[in-house]
Amino acid sequence: MDINPGLFKQLNTNYDDLGFFKDLGAAGIRLDIGFTGLEEAQMTKNPYDLKIEVNMSSGTKYIENILSYHPKKKNFCASHNFYPQKYSGISQSHFEETTALFNKHNIHTAAFVSSQAGTFGPWPVQTGLCTLEQHRNLNIQTQVTHFRLMDTIDDLLIGNAYANEGELKAMSEAFFSPHPNFEIELIDGLSDIEKKIILDEIHLYRGDRSEYMIRSTSTRIKYKNESILAHHTEPIKKGDILICNDDFGQYKGETQVALKDMENEGNRNVVGRLKQDSIFLLDYIKPWSTFTLS
Repeated sequence: MDINPGLFKQLNTNYDDLGFFKDLGAAGIRLDIGFTGLEEAQMTKNPYDLKIEVNMSSGTKYIENILSYHPKKKNFCASHNFYPQKYSGISQSHFEETTALFNKHNIHTAAFVSSQAGTFGPWPVQTGLCTLEQHRNLNIQTQVTHFRLMDTIDDLLIGNAYANEGELKAMSEAFFSPHPNFEIELIDGLSDIEKKIILDEIHLYRGDRSEYMIRSTSTRIKYKNESILAHHTEPIKKGDILICNDDFGQYKGETQVALKDMENEGNRNVVGRLKQDSIFLLDYIKPWSTFTLS
């Protein structure tokens, strides 16, 4: 339940008696606009153990003020806003700065993603209901994968209604799957071995990282006895999926994902490419992390 200090007066209640909200069946209340810090801390100590959620998006030292009054951490959490108006969502840099203020105190966090099937929300105007502006027109799998790779938000909520079954399934898989998945588009005519290398393996981002590529080297060991003929050896663009071919000696069979544009000396097959809207995710994957391609 999203409220502000003025609503307490309208409801003839106050911050030190939250029985009204308990009687409504609320599990917690979110303060879109806060008090002074003391009131929020006192509210977390309510006898009903209602969760008190505060706004993460303002970019002030608000959280420090609340913590100085020693809130009951078990009942204290925070969430970013959603933004119905196109171009009004927060920037990546602001998101990182404001979220860090809460992460350093181990506060439970939440943010919003947007359904592309949803048609309405709490306000008359809405063109999606996301936290990050860059997510507004992205599919839900990409939005969730971005949050997962950043690893700074605990809970994700769909801001607008109603997500369809496909979106709910995609969101669940992106959030709960053992490994982050990147959606790709393969070229036609690949060999069965090339398809297995790309689609059937769990890839591990080698730790001695290059600024030019992600290297998944286990495939060159597993498929060392297979032939991978050279083909599609055109210049390499960021987001391309590569397999080292027979002309690359001991590196044959290695899987790579291009992080920058590169020359191709004929020993790397360009077998596919990340979907265009997902290429930015490459900037967030960390060395020694695993991932899948599909």
